[in-house]
Amino acid sequence: MKTKKINKDKVNVITLGCSKNMVDSEILMHQLKVNDFEVLHDSEEDANILIINTCGFIDRAKEESINTILLYAEQRAEGNIDKLYVTGCLSERYKVDLEREIPEVDAYFGTMELPALMHKLEADYKQELIGERVLLTPSHYAYLKISEGCSRTCTFCAIPLMRGKHISKTIEDLVKETKGLAKNGVKEIMLIAQELTYYGLDIYKKRALSELLTALNAVEGIEWIRLHYAYPSKFPLEVLDTINELPKVCKYLDMPLQHISNPVLKAMRRQITKEETRELIETAREKVPGITIRTTFLVGFPGETEADFQELLDFVGEMRFERVGVFQYSHEENTDAYALTDDIPAKIKEERANRLMDLQRDISAELNQEKIGLEMRILIDRKESGHFIGRSEFDSPEVDNEVLIEAKGNTYLRIGDFANVRIIDSTEYDLFAEPIK
Repeated sequence: MKTKKINKDKVNVITLGCSKNMVDSEILMHQLKVNDFEVLHDSEEDANILIINTCGFIDRAKEESINTILLYAEQRAEGNIDKLYVTGCLSERYKVDLEREIPEVDAYFGTMELPALMHKLEADYKQELIGERVLLTPSHYAYLKISEGCSRTCTFCAIPLMRGKHISKTIEDLVKETKGLAKNGVKEIMLIAQELTYYGLDIYKKRALSELLTALNAVEGIEWIRLHYAYPSKFPLEVLDTINELPKVCKYLDMPLQHISNPVLKAMRRQITKEETRELIETAREKVPGITIRTTFLVGFPGETEADFQELLDFVGEMRFERVGVFQYSHEENTDAYALTDDIPAKIKEERANRLMDLQRDISAELNQEKIGLEMRILIDRKESGHFIGRSEFDSPEVDNEVLIEAKGNTYLRIGDFANVRIIDSTEYDLFAEPIK
């Protein structure tokens, strides 16, 4: 039992990193609330307990996490807060080092140690609340984490070190969670995992992403289902048929390719070739007409030559992906690639990333120009600077294109509602539209 106090404990949860971390914070906050804590998120308001949910994926993320810990460790040392706890990926990966270097933190917890964190707070971890959470996204969309960890062996990736092996949630649990989200007004769910296509192999002994999508498609109230983080090697092609056939599944696939040069793909241990990658992209576009493919690439991997990078540029120019993100290689200790020499200077990594994004910006501008005059259905996310801002089924929040509608004269539009619009103008990454009344 938690000791009663005259002043109720107020907890501020600071979330760093990706959407998967956000879901972890949402679950943590719900557990705290049912234990009678007052809970804030990334708030400037005073709180006597701080919990930092860290990211440890690449250098920049680690630096942000460490700087955040140091900031609040100073406040803890000065007595401005009563307790400071750190959880998440950085804490999982570097717990011993952090305990030694930043002892002002009261305790560090790994990615799977929520029960221990709750116990430290003298609170009860309620197993029966699995799937219930406080939404940190706008109320009309939410991320649905379908599995934890990753069993792939990419040489550059530290995620298995922080999140462990792949563990799927059951279809029944995910349907229950989705029904709860729909009951609270969520209309769009984004399926996330370290690796979507591995879903089900551990518990059903087969890839079961299509079966999961079919079950989620039947949940009343959900209108869009979006797929994030699909691995290209041995991609289950039946998923493409499912995307095409199920009305609620967006014609959208986020599939990080990382590179296209065969020597680099082999060194990365991506288990796929350039030729197989091209065939997969062509098959996806054939099976799902109009599909938007979002991908990410990693530049500056050890040994990447200018010829390798030019091959990547040529491939992106040929494939004309609808959405592209670029990361610069980060030399991560304890990964297999750490044994290689990080031989690409930072300046060259940055220059290659910029060249690739310059190319993609031009492609995006051309593809958006082609949409002028088209009618589409959008979901309105927010209102700012005199515009309602929404997205089509071909765009995910925060990372993709947006559709802007002048708010003046269209006051009947509402955040969280769908609207039918006609595209009237475009830029590299945005569309402008008018409602179809």
